[in-house]
Amino acid sequence: MDQALKKELSIAACNVRIGAIEGVHCAKSGHPGGSLSAADIIAYLYFKEMNIRPEEPKWEERDRFVLSKGHIAPALYAALANRGYFPVEELKTLRKIGSRLQGHPDMKHIPGVDMSTGSLGQGISAACGMAKAGKLMGKNYRVYAVLGDGEIQEGQVWEAAMFAGHNKLDNLCVVVDNNGLQIDGDVADVCSPYPIDEKFQAFGFHVINIDGHNFDEIEAAFAEARTIKGKPTAIIAKTVKGKGISFMENKASWHGTAPNDEQYEIAMSELKAVLAGLEA
Repeated sequence: MDQALKKELSIAACNVRIGAIEGVHCAKSGHPGGSLSAADIIAYLYFKEMNIRPEEPKWEERDRFVLSKGHIAPALYAALANRGYFPVEELKTLRKIGSRLQGHPDMKHIPGVDMSTGSLGQGISAACGMAKAGKLMGKNYRVYAVLGDGEIQEGQVWEAAMFAGHNKLDNLCVVVDNNGLQIDGDVADVCSPYPIDEKFQAFGFHVINIDGHNFDEIEAAFAEARTIKGKPTAIIAKTVKGKGISFMENKASWHGTAPNDEQYEIAMSELKAVLAGLEA
């Protein structure tokens, strides 16, 4: 990857993390751990991969994005704000009365949100519907869906996967944020989804395994996905829960816990130090 682009994407991902922590701290509730682990993937999608128009959120030819693990809305909102869909300052209104930034994505009120999600397992089904509709209408748009590795314990995920494979939805790209942790602990201990790649392969997906924090691998995976014909693609992204904040990394306890004032200051100082280094 071009170094200038990598720098641009790293800055975008850092700003996504900053925005997510800002929102969760102001709300005193929310889900920071998964927001941080998926930040690089979401930043790549919104700042490089997807064909979108922030000034025209409902543009018919746009690529679609479905955040199937809807509880990491803070990361999605931060990406949308930094991409120009609404003011970054609005991130501070997360989960507050009168704010359009609900705890889970709301397509009726938030510019850039293509599907309301939150009930785990349902987002990928909606993404399949969008992809199938695109095929039926002869559209060229692509559909991207981000799932959690805990989320794929839901049976509906595999019904959707069967549908996607059967219908040869090569305009669908699923990303599994495989940070290894869910609210109750290690996914392998709660109800192991492993081997994730072989499961998606069994449902007719082309599968790519990557480091979800390596932009070279992220770029190569999405580029490969666009070349695949006759089957959907699943990218299994190995990530770190709480990535970017030292005391949150690999801690299941940060799945749905907001930082207090002291923790917020530490988190923001770490993130802003990284940002300053990138912008230097």
